[in-house]
Amino acid sequence: MDQSRLLAIANRFALPAAATAVEPLGNGNINDTYLVHTASGERAVLQRINTRVFERPDLVMANLAVLTAHASAQAAQQKTQQETQQEDQGWQLPRPIACGPQGPVPPAAAAEGPTCPTWLEERGEVWRMLSYVAGCVSHDTVQSLDHAREVGRALGRFHHLVADLPGERLHDTLEGFHVTPRYLEHYRRVQADTTLPPCPESSWCRRFVEQRLDLVPVLEQAREAGRLRLRAIHGDPKVNNVMVSATSGRAVALVDLDTVKPGLLHTDIGDCLRSACNPAGEETTDLEAVQFDLELAGGLLGGYLEEARSCLSPCDLDLLYDAIRLLPFELGLRFFTDHLAGNVYFKASHPRHNLERALVQFRLTESIEAQAGEIRRLIQQLSCR
Repeated sequence: MDQSRLLAIANRFALPAAATAVEPLGNGNINDTYLVHTASGERAVLQRINTRVFERPDLVMANLAVLTAHASAQAAQQKTQQETQQEDQGWQLPRPIACGPQGPVPPAAAAEGPTCPTWLEERGEVWRMLSYVAGCVSHDTVQSLDHAREVGRALGRFHHLVADLPGERLHDTLEGFHVTPRYLEHYRRVQADTTLPPCPESSWCRRFVEQRLDLVPVLEQAREAGRLRLRAIHGDPKVNNVMVSATSGRAVALVDLDTVKPGLLHTDIGDCLRSACNPAGEETTDLEAVQFDLELAGGLLGGYLEEARSCLSPCDLDLLYDAIRLLPFELGLRFFTDHLAGNVYFKASHPRHNLERALVQFRLTESIEAQAGEIRRLIQQLSCR
């Protein structure tokens, strides 16, 4: 996008000083994200919200305001109580920056959050700005066992901080998100209407889905039976949404909060493990390299339970394996459906991109199924510590 237009949009937010440069940031599949540099040297994150996915950006931003205020208050209280032992910067979530003139923001106002609108519409596009988490890095894949533990700690800390946030305070901005039976229904409709000619890979994917229909409703049936309950979830806790300190390696932030909504913790846990425990990564085309790494899973789950064990009931623990198996299957189903539909949801760099992504997730599901006994034993051992 034209640099002058990006600068003009950035300067409509209440930055500490005028924006001087804007550059692309990250590789997200949904929103367009930019890093904003200001004349004072401070930085911020500018995003164009994909309104085809998030049809109510006002509700997305309302959720963000509720979440960040609640989590910040909880983090401050826990720090006071525990005299935190972390030697690096404290835990944080990106906070929305209000629209308005540039100038220094009083510390008290920054702590309370913005009171002005936090998003704007320009030429039919919706834009927002968030605080930048400085001194940190993120990675698309897990770099080490210590990194896996920190990814788990980040999600566990998030769940712990929002454990007492009533679900009714959050809007359901993505109705049906992570409700696997709905994805299956959508797949059936798209499959019936697709004009794509069959190929060996798509035929394999079709068979793979049909062989696992009993897996599709497992979490929703548990929720309907009262074994699981809706709580505040992140919705997309991938590895690259965890920011770690560039100096200590400790988890500092969990970013990309658009998908925050009422949901099941299991979808967060399963999605985090899906993202972290395949060293080959989501974009590989080497299917032989795709595997569920049990050692990384142990590190991540150990870190998660250190922070969030008190949030989980015996029923929650009983269904962890099912979630670990379901979430890569669900994403594979979504990728495959989008391939059949003509790549209308996920960004794709070529016509077969989403088909290749689906194959990776289905191979990962197979690897999890092949290690079912080991994964169940690992969950039992870690949850008893």
